[in-house]
Amino acid sequence: MTQTMITLFTRNRCPLCDKAKTAILELKKEWDFEFEEIDIESSDELTERYGLMIPVVHLDGEEVGFGFVDKFDISKRLQEKNRIK
Repeated sequence: MTQTMITLFTRNRCPLCDKAKTAILELKKEWDFEFEEIDIESSDELTERYGLMIPVVHLDGEEVGFGFVDKFDISKRLQEKNRIK
């Protein structure tokens, strides 16, 4: 069984990104998942793709939130994902 992965696409000096990261790290206390943070400014492609949307959250490669990231919505998605496994 593969580990669930949450990816946060972010950039420097982004208050919403900081809030999203805090929410995801709080969820780590309840859920077992891997977490990675990717700075979109490291890639022209990512900057073009997500520049106006950040922060963007992916759960196992599927976009599950952007802009204002709702901790409870992501928790619900994790619950659904774990039910499927």
